[in-house]
Amino acid sequence: MSAGGVSGYAAISARVRAMYSSLLTGQDFLRLSEAPDFQSLIGLLKQTAYGPYLESLKDKDLTPRKVDLQIKGRLADSYNSVIHIAPEQTRPLLKQLYRYFEVGNLKAILRGIVTDPNWEHVREILFPMGSMSVLPAQAMVESGAIASAVELLNNTVYEEPLNFAMKRYSTEQNLFTLEVALDLFYWRQLWQYAKRLQGLDRDQALRLIGSLMDMNNMMWVIRYRVYHDLSEEELINYTLPFGFHVRDEDIRAIAAGVDIASVVERVYPGVSDVEAFLDEPRSGLPQLEIRLKRQVLQQCLAAFTGNPFHIGIPIAFLLLSDLEIQDLTVLIEAKSSKMPEEEFRLYLLRMETTKI
Repeated sequence: MSAGGVSGYAAISARVRAMYSSLLTGQDFLRLSEAPDFQSLIGLLKQTAYGPYLESLKDKDLTPRKVDLQIKGRLADSYNSVIHIAPEQTRPLLKQLYRYFEVGNLKAILRGIVTDPNWEHVREILFPMGSMSVLPAQAMVESGAIASAVELLNNTVYEEPLNFAMKRYSTEQNLFTLEVALDLFYWRQLWQYAKRLQGLDRDQALRLIGSLMDMNNMMWVIRYRVYHDLSEEELINYTLPFGFHVRDEDIRAIAAGVDIASVVERVYPGVSDVEAFLDEPRSGLPQLEIRLKRQVLQQCLAAFTGNPFHIGIPIAFLLLSDLEIQDLTVLIEAKSSKMPEEEFRLYLLRMETTKI
């Protein structure tokens, strides 16, 4: 890496490492998981770096949904900070990585139009992206129709994939078609941005983004085969033909009916008992997904060792921040519903001694 490249990463590396140090420790997380109830959990959360994001909530507003939305504000701030100080050549990738939450918002808006086109209800579940979002969210919901909402996205990055998918939606009236189109568009774009980088930046980005993509792609094809009445051709068309470890032949094998467990355990040697998860898919597949996400977590932690002057550290930090939020969401829902510890622990990514 050139001297200019090193100096370009000096500031962001120091800043991201400082932000990384504010993530929850193993002891923090152990205390949170042992909270006796929802109110106690919130009290403990207020003593962490999430405290400032919960200050505005009054006791009467302490619902799981509102708490979850507030703590996601910290993740949004982290993305904005990292994007702002990142080397210019890496910003398109980081902005696209952040767009994951915009895609999630877009899918939530479309579902809201179909099930409950009330803006006040829909806005409560949208990730707080702020000014970086291109979605005219309120106007879309208030349009009251999928076709009208999609038209409002003309001249945005979503125009082409959604207009193409609308042809099938018009016939089937199934949001699944639109959601798959959005997912595939997002990941293809993200992969292309990663491939445009050079040197160590490219290697690190492909490893981290590719590991996340592998997990999603594998879970897609498994869920499509288990839950959806799709043809082999559709299974292939609704997944990605590339990744870090998961290859096109792996996806095609599962689509063709090959034993799922054998493919998963070959691609992920550290993941065992896959057959047991498949025997009871309703409870087993979410647990399998947790196992695969832990592989992503380990890849992220590995980015913080060795040479610090690359885009892998900011990407890893942002992914770890998101994984931390996912675990907190599990705890928030578990404590609010009084779920037994032996049940909710099955859906937690981290172990007590693991720092995210």
